[in-house]
Parts: sequence; structure tokens; C-alpha cells
Amino acid sequence: MKYILWAIRIIVGVLFIFSGLVKANDPLGLSYKMDEFFEVWNMHWMMPYSLAMSVLMIAFEIVAGIAVLIGYAYRLFSYLLLLLITFFTFLTAYVLFSGKIKECGCFGDCIKISNEETFWKDVILLVLAVVLVIYRNKIKPVFKGYSGTVIMITTAVFAFGMQWWALEHLPFHDCLPYKIGVDINVDSKIPPGAKPDRYESVMIYEKDGVQKEFTMQNYPWQDTTWVFVDRTDKLVEKGNAEPKIKDFVLSDFDGNDLTETVLTMPGYTFLWFVKDPAEARTDKMDELKALLDVCNRNNIPFYMLSSATQDATFDFVKKYDLNVSILIVDGTVSKTALRANPGLMLLEKGVIKGKWSFRDYPDASIIGH
Repeated sequence: MKYILWAIRIIVGVLFIFSGLVKANDPLGLSYKMDEFFEVWNMHWMMPYSLAMSVLMIAFEIVAGIAVLIGYAYRLFSYLLLLLITFFTFLTAYVLFSGKIKECGCFGDCIKISNEETFWKDVILLVLAVVLVIYRNKIKPVFKGYSGTVIMITTAVFAFGMQWWALEHLPFHDCLPYKIGVDINVDSKIPPGAKPDRYESVMIYEKDGVQKEFTMQNYPWQDTTWVFVDRTDKLVEKGNAEPKIKDFVLSDFDGNDLTETVLTMPGYTFLWFVKDPAEARTDKMDELKALLDVCNRNNIPFYMLSSATQDATFDFVKKYDLNVSILIVDGTVSKTALRANPGLMLLEKGVIKGKWSFRDYPDASIIGH
């Protein structure tokens, strides 16, 4: 039994550490996923706390994984792990069976597994966690004295520190569609040879209080005892025709679509994503304005991409005295393109050449001026 428990500890501990590290690369991504759940559950009052909850949950995954491996405070952590896995199993079951959320994001954006695979993974983990709780008294700490405490404190500092860096700068590894080197023009189109979704028209008729679905080939159009209720399109076969980049649309406040104009401009073009001006970080605004001035003097296009209202956007520009062209971008696109508010992107004919957070704005040397 001793070796079986060790095997279970290694599996559970390593999986939790790995899951936490993957999500620690992008804690904002998990907070956005939490917002999806809160919105579906009509718990909008929780959204302001989603980032703090994301950071704590990720840190706990890493710390708890180490605790399981070294047997630190095992009675406490065995129960905490069981509670957490039970909660994860509930979430993945909800995603799988409700269909209200596309994916759970359990391994962040870097590792994609199906909802069904995620659910059964959590079911297996739940069984293993129950075994660890039942045999908790047989598990002894690997390190005695203060060594275990030092390891746990070091782990906690690392877990929070890694997330702080990702939030202040950008994720260590960009797993989103807007990576450096991506051509937005190309990735916004359906790939050649892709298979589109196949839908079938379904006719709904009612007879004697019972509704039934029919296809276009067999619906009872000549039988007057059936009463037409509705017509809908049903997904028959899922295709693979989705472009990698969706809904990237840039427009002005008059509704003019300028996406193609921006993405086909010769030379360099800067896009400054300001998802929410009211909450935008302004730590390095002087550096940003210096770069903006150089761009204006050398006729290098520099656009502020706002996801806020016109009044909020203009107030922000006026407050910081910014001589910048303004365009509108969808908030979800802004969050996906840059995990920073604000964040800067450099394009060359639609190809992403660089990305920086509000802490790392480049100087004019980036454009050779």
C-alpha cells in the first residue's frame, strides 16, 4: 500500500503543480473564464473579485501540489485538495452537460483538451483524492523540522511572484492567437480546404399537444392534423472552418470600418489597446508619449484602440494630452490580443512584430528613429 500511495501522491501532486504553472503564465485568462461563469450564473457582483480569486486559486494549486508530494501538513492539505477537486469536478460537469460555457479553461489557453476529457480527468482525480484522505494517517512528511516550512514558503513566494510578473508585463509564453509573427490578415480568414459546419433545417410541428421534429424531406406538409410551430437549423456535423482570429474589426466612432486600411498600411503601425480607460495603468505614460511624438513627427501611424464609450475615451485622451488617432475594438478582442490594459502592439502590414505591456513600452529605437 505504501508504494500505491506514493504513486497516487506523485500523480496528484505533479498534475496540480503542472496545472497551476500553466495557468500562472496567464492569471488574467483564468479571471476572464471566471467572469464567464459569473455571468451565466447571474453573479455579476463577483466579477470585481475574479482576478484576486484567480491568483489565489492558481497559487493554491501549486502550493497544494508541493504539499502532497512532501507530505507537509498532510491532514489539512488532503482535505483542502479534496474540496478543490470536488469543486473542479462540479465546474467541468457543468460545462460538459449544460452547454452554456464553451470550455472550462482548466489548463489555460496553452493546453486544449475537450470538455469530456477534462470532466473524466477530474473524476479520476476525485477518486484518487478520496483515497489520499482515507489513508492520510499513513502518509508521513518527507522533511522534518523547518525544512518543509521553508520549501512551502519558497513555493508560495514563487507562485505569487510568477503571477505578479505575468500581470505586470505579459505572459511568459503567448498561447493566444495574436502571437508575435502572426499575420492578422491571413489568420482572420478561413484556412483553405477547411470544412464548414453542416446544418440541417428542422421543422417542428405539433399534434395533440405533442411537438415533434421533422426534416425537410419528411415533414407532414399535407397532413392538416399537424400544426406548424417553428423552423430551426440544427448542427449535424461540426466543421473546422473557424479562422484562428475572429471578430478583429477596427472602426471609428462614426461606424466606418477601417480594419483593412490599418492592416494593409506599408511600414510600421502601432496599435495601443486601451480596453478600459477608467482602469488603465498609466505607470509609463511619459515613455508612451515620447514614442507617440516620434511617430507623429515621422508619419508613423499610431492608433489608440478603445473598448469604452466615446465620452470615456475622449476624457482619457484629454486628461493625458494625447495626440493620437482613435479607433474602436471589441472588448473581447482587446483582452485576447493583449493581456494588459493598456498594451502596445507593433504591426508591419498586418504582421505582429512586437507586443509590450504598460510596464515595458519601447523607445524610438524600435522603429529606427
